[in-house]
Amino acid sequence: MSEVKAGDTVLIHYTGTLNDGSTFDSSAGRDPLEFTVGSGQIIPGLDKALPGMNVGDKKSVAVAADEAYGQRNPEALQQVPRTEIPDHIPLDPGTQLQVQTPNGQTVPVVVADVTEEQVTLDANHPLAGQDLTFDIELVEIKAA
Repeated sequence: MSEVKAGDTVLIHYTGTLNDGSTFDSSAGRDPLEFTVGSGQIIPGLDKALPGMNVGDKKSVAVAADEAYGQRNPEALQQVPRTEIPDHIPLDPGTQLQVQTPNGQTVPVVVADVTEEQVTLDANHPLAGQDLTFDIELVEIKAA
């Protein structure tokens, strides 16, 4: 039986939970997640847990924030004058929006705060700063 190694394409089922036990993502009821180990397609802490696993193996992996979506970056918060945002755009805190950078890149943001004059947009990943736990099952290895 072969073990997973860097460069292999694998399929896994997973459930991701936060420290409070709540599930933030899962492949339950969906096709397994397919990716190439060591290619940077998934968060580093989960990627590093796969080499050496065999098909059918299950494990729980604790992933620190630095090996997941990183720490929250205060520079990812941007204040925009409210007058620069069209009236039809919803500005309730927690609303997800997309903004376009000057070079044309689309960036997902969340409305963090709204005052009469300013709207604070947060471009941090929603899971930034959080330690995560993944329960994974290796379903298939497609050898490199």
